[in-house]
Amino acid sequence: MSKTTLTALATILMLAACEPNTPTKSEPKSETTFTAEEVELESKRLNEWLDQKFEEELAFSPIQKTFLGRDSGQDKIDDFSKEHEESILSWKRSKDSEMKASFDYDKLSAEAKTSYDIAAYQFAQSDAAANFPTNGYVFEQMNAVHGFFPQLLIAFHKVEDADDMDNYLSRIGESARAIDQLIVRSKENAATGVRPPYFAFEQVIEEAEKIISGAPFDESGEDNAVWADANTKIDALLESEAIDESKAEQLRADIKTTLLEKWKPAYQSLIEWQVEDKVNANEIAQGVSALPSGGDFYNERLANQTTTTLTADEIHEIGLKEVDRLRGEMEAIQTEFGFEGSLQDFFAFLRDEKSDERLYYPNTDEGRQGYIDDATAAIDKIKAQLPNYFGILPKADLEVRRVEPFREQAGAAQHYFPGTPDGSRPGIYYAHLLDMEAMPKRELEVIAYHEGLPGHHMQISIAQELEGIPIFRTQAGFTAYVEGWALYTEWLAKEMPGTYEDSLSEFGRLGSEIWRAIRLVLDTGLHSKGWTEQQAIEYFQANSAITTDQARSEVRRYMVLPGQATSYKIGMIKFQELRKKAEEELGDKFDIRSFHDTVLSGGALPLTILERRVNDWITSVKAK
Repeated sequence: MSKTTLTALATILMLAACEPNTPTKSEPKSETTFTAEEVELESKRLNEWLDQKFEEELAFSPIQKTFLGRDSGQDKIDDFSKEHEESILSWKRSKDSEMKASFDYDKLSAEAKTSYDIAAYQFAQSDAAANFPTNGYVFEQMNAVHGFFPQLLIAFHKVEDADDMDNYLSRIGESARAIDQLIVRSKENAATGVRPPYFAFEQVIEEAEKIISGAPFDESGEDNAVWADANTKIDALLESEAIDESKAEQLRADIKTTLLEKWKPAYQSLIEWQVEDKVNANEIAQGVSALPSGGDFYNERLANQTTTTLTADEIHEIGLKEVDRLRGEMEAIQTEFGFEGSLQDFFAFLRDEKSDERLYYPNTDEGRQGYIDDATAAIDKIKAQLPNYFGILPKADLEVRRVEPFREQAGAAQHYFPGTPDGSRPGIYYAHLLDMEAMPKRELEVIAYHEGLPGHHMQISIAQELEGIPIFRTQAGFTAYVEGWALYTEWLAKEMPGTYEDSLSEFGRLGSEIWRAIRLVLDTGLHSKGWTEQQAIEYFQANSAITTDQARSEVRRYMVLPGQATSYKIGMIKFQELRKKAEEELGDKFDIRSFHDTVLSGGALPLTILERRVNDWITSVKAK
């Protein structure tokens, strides 16, 4: 399945095709010098046109409208058919042609040129991905589209009146239709020889079974998550007198019927298809290069995720060098902690001493709440330091929550979901707390900074709140920028008072960074160099304190999301390089707040455009 089908959804699910070359732009038409008024008018015309096109594109995705807090289309779910995907791509081609024919690039302001270049780059992404319509995996354990539909209803579908609850009911049936369409796409991919590794089938089946367990689907005694949520929302409407008992009874009856007659059969069909096709999966998991057109597909994914022209071999070598450097820093912290032995011995100590309260929270509900409380406290502590490092601050609030039971996985990666641009729904940092032995205390701070402040929540909230640029830029999500920024802020937080105060927390920060360096080695190893799953797990454990379950979960993540894991470290390195360049060239004129505002005030950018933006800022500061 092409990545273009799930563009909005993948961005939401994972904080988720592309031309690796310099962004396309129109050729200069002349040496004409334009007046300030002409530049202003042309730039305004482009911005208005881009806003119009954003609304046209948004109409394709009721899901994206929900995430933006829009009221229209809340009774619908996106169309996931091949035909609809092709119509979206056709619309994008028409948009790109119209932009290039309608606007004079040389007459635009610097900011408007950036908007033009980003729009052209985004089309090039989609156009490149369209060359691989059946290479992506439809059902797997990471993006987990099957688990997204209950999450959409429970966590993101707003219910304030009877109409909203009617829309909720409609979306249950719409979700069933979407699952059926996705099954068709998965079968199309399988017919070409493309299917995910064996383990993805097992997890999808298990999660789909959870989604249709409990009342009203069976007599287990516990309500299903969606059924419980629907009743909670109906009870709230009754209490607020937004509906009466008659309407409440009608809603309960209709929702129960739709769950049993549409929702359950769709998920049963998914389970049946996964059971049927699982026997065709290789017993030994392979990278995508082993699949039809897999090598070219992987190269496209690397270009897409890193927004660079780096090859798999180059990325692999960067990873090896970074792992070596970070091991040296970890050995110094090990000595500071007072542990005698090799770094490998220290890894084993951190991995195995589960009962040591310095290292782990109890694997109890009290331990889980303790993690949430401490993560919230770490975020609140760093929030007080932000004005010293940033001029632009986010308005949106942030909450730390446990992942919902129907999609929670032991040892899975923590993640962030953006709030609405208007602040009516906060950003959410989700933590997998099923197994507290997979959540060591040393990693709490660094993850909180990455997912929350000054990481994802700060960058994405600021982007959504930006004014004076086209709306599409406030929603852009280039992975190397978004994840590179979050990893950069783990390192940046070390400069702030009150962070990483004990050696274990600092070791946790280094562990997080080496984790991302290891990803460069493993992603390219698995998908370009023929590494096996077990080989990747062993390399991971040889260079980090990760548990076997964590290592297996991470390696399996890389196997179903080719290229995605490379974006973090490549993006971080670019942010660090640009900051170092600015510090060296500006000397006493360098201001950390202005630097950060420069890189955040344009929204997420391809790394090539980010570099141009910082270079322009350096030039402007020098000129003052």
